[in-house]
Amino acid sequence: MAVAERLQSVQQRIQQACQAAGRPSQDVRLLAVSKTFPIEPIRELFAAGQLDFGENYVQEAETKVPALPEARWHLIGPLQSNKAGKAVQLFPVIHSLDRLSLAQRLERLAASSLPSRPLKAFVQVRLGEEESKSGIAPEDLIAELEHWNNSQTWQALSLIGLMTLPPPQKSRPFFAQLRELRDQLKALQLPIFSDYQLSMGMSDDFEAAIEEGSNWVRVGRALFGAR
Repeated sequence: MAVAERLQSVQQRIQQACQAAGRPSQDVRLLAVSKTFPIEPIRELFAAGQLDFGENYVQEAETKVPALPEARWHLIGPLQSNKAGKAVQLFPVIHSLDRLSLAQRLERLAASSLPSRPLKAFVQVRLGEEESKSGIAPEDLIAELEHWNNSQTWQALSLIGLMTLPPPQKSRPFFAQLRELRDQLKALQLPIFSDYQLSMGMSDDFEAAIEEGSNWVRVGRALFGAR
């Protein structure tokens, strides 16, 4: 199946999930996970109308972003501090912010870049007690983000929501948990947050994520096929 046909199929699934949840379809954005795929099928998907693409590795994105600068590129994988400078140049949105020291480094880099590059980020939350996954523990999240907010003045970096990678096959309760954490944060109205979106759901479970409130679904295999 061509990627354009896969895109249409995924878009239909998103629309159906939104209808089932009683949500307008414009509340949910599709992020095409293009990691490990060559630029040709990415270009095909872009030509078919897909605008947002997610990459896991800064080094891989360094070759792709210049080849398709018209697209909107998101970093969805863990970010090492020594790659933060490149990440600020390549990605206007980062979905995997997981520690204050990295947030502070991104703030400095984004504020000092010429021209200044406003940067948006999701805070990654580690749900499901998988020690191999990055993210802030849910029981620490509220206090940690209050600390972030009060630690300094934030000008270039703004937080726009929460992201999680829950265990497969049993993800729905964790989607609901992330939504509850988001609602608690929204009630606080911390100035470091400019929005309260949810980045959650992948090829096998994005319908459940949409029903639990996801605003960004990160889909790779259903669009590009198996890696």
